[in-house]
Amino acid sequence: MEKIILVRYTEIHLKGLNRPFFEKKLISNMKGALRGISCKIRHEQGRIYVCSIPEQSFDDASDRLTRVFGIHSISPAYVVDKEWDNVVSMSYELMGRELERSGKTSFKVFARRSDKHYFMNSDGINREIGHLMLEKFPQLHVDIHNPEISLCIEIRDSAYIYCEEIPCANGMPIGSSGKATLLISGGIDSPVAGYMMAKRGLVLSAVHFYSYPYTSERARDKVIDLARLLSRYAGPIRLFLVPFTDIQMKIYDECPEKETTVIMRRLMMKIAERIALSEEARALITGEALGQVASQTLESLCVTNDAVSMPVFRPLIGFDKDEIMSLARKIGTYETSILPYEDCCTVFVPKHPVTRPEVADLRASEAAVDFEPMIEKAMEETELIIASK
Repeated sequence: MEKIILVRYTEIHLKGLNRPFFEKKLISNMKGALRGISCKIRHEQGRIYVCSIPEQSFDDASDRLTRVFGIHSISPAYVVDKEWDNVVSMSYELMGRELERSGKTSFKVFARRSDKHYFMNSDGINREIGHLMLEKFPQLHVDIHNPEISLCIEIRDSAYIYCEEIPCANGMPIGSSGKATLLISGGIDSPVAGYMMAKRGLVLSAVHFYSYPYTSERARDKVIDLARLLSRYAGPIRLFLVPFTDIQMKIYDECPEKETTVIMRRLMMKIAERIALSEEARALITGEALGQVASQTLESLCVTNDAVSMPVFRPLIGFDKDEIMSLARKIGTYETSILPYEDCCTVFVPKHPVTRPEVADLRASEAAVDFEPMIEKAMEETELIIASK
């Protein structure tokens, strides 16, 4: 008898002839997530098995796998030879443990028989094991619609028996969809946006703009912490820290006050695009939601898009703030995001920002100031940090 982690994936099954590519990416990402834990990974028949895990590392391994994109769910399972007496004996043992742990009494047996040469089919296993459980444990009763305990038996190369199915991050394996660059602030929204696009298989790099001394070192450190929290799902993130003070002061000294926020966003996008191209990324990601603030009206987003040529992904575009905060809590970034350290986007906010800017007007205002030398200087002084948990 061995205790293993049985790994399921769903969307990858739809990839047809490309499925091996996605499976290899997933297994590679699992190995990365489990780095430092002694184990073996085995793949066959639409299942992945993590085996030979030290008992003291089992819970840690399970926890790490729940954050690997591409995994639908996992189950701690016991592996025995599929000889019938072994299957029955392990089912007794596991059901006894579950009854002692939970005190629940309704159950159902779920059997799957991939080995079509096995002497009993799935329905037969369900009936026979169910009957034996009722005889062994008088307190049990069958509930086929809403069972409190699901005794699952998979007959494959061996018999895999388990009672628990733990939901995981789902999505697509990191690295299966290319690379994109996230504009990350110290707020709630952008880490959630990064999470959502990483979930679709993108490798993330990130760009943060800081305006020291108008923003503190603690604000900068908060963003690094957020990137590290995000890396638990997305893998190591190359985080570029861009000094933005000189550019920001130039904007507020020489551009129309009502346009300053939108011009600032345009210049951020231009710098982020240059960094993205150096990273071989093919899209930018922002945490903008339609109508949330003045710089996120439809007109403002069109003006911002005009500053760059690559696609801009906005996965939160239709979310309200409560939905975004709920997801931030789920992924563990919320408490860090609400720490009271301002980022450069909240410094020198105009009293009456333009909400319906026109592309031609913003192009003219931006062209009236020679920002290029300052952009080049900011690029030269950009600091790179590898954010990893």
